[in-house]
Amino acid sequence: MSEQKSPIIFTDEFLNGLQELPKQSPRLRANFDLRNSPEDNSQRILNIMDKGTVVPIHCHPDTSESVVILRGAIDWIFYDENNKEIAGYKLSRENGPYGLQIPAGQLHGIEVQESGSIVFEAKDGKYIPNR
Repeated sequence: MSEQKSPIIFTDEFLNGLQELPKQSPRLRANFDLRNSPEDNSQRILNIMDKGTVVPIHCHPDTSESVVILRGAIDWIFYDENNKEIAGYKLSRENGPYGLQIPAGQLHGIEVQESGSIVFEAKDGKYIPNR
């Protein structure tokens, strides 16, 4: 019989603890991994970010990305192939909208509007942490 694991409950106390993690990183962001194991072929993370973090323009060519804001406010910006801004979406836990489905291959970047912002992110494919 396999060992029973305790669930992770997303309470205010749990999220409050996560908000301290970016302060320990020069990148001003941290990830909390929600996968079952390193062999899990998916990406499910809580991304905790402080204002001033830099997330360069990038895309995920083979998968869409689902994001849901749990705390704070973040601008998600879409770009064309020349890195020209073509659309922007302000996700805010306070005012909504609360989530976004980013199409596969869509260039995007973010600007954190509130320190301690926390986003749930999910996409296909094996997660390889940026060290």
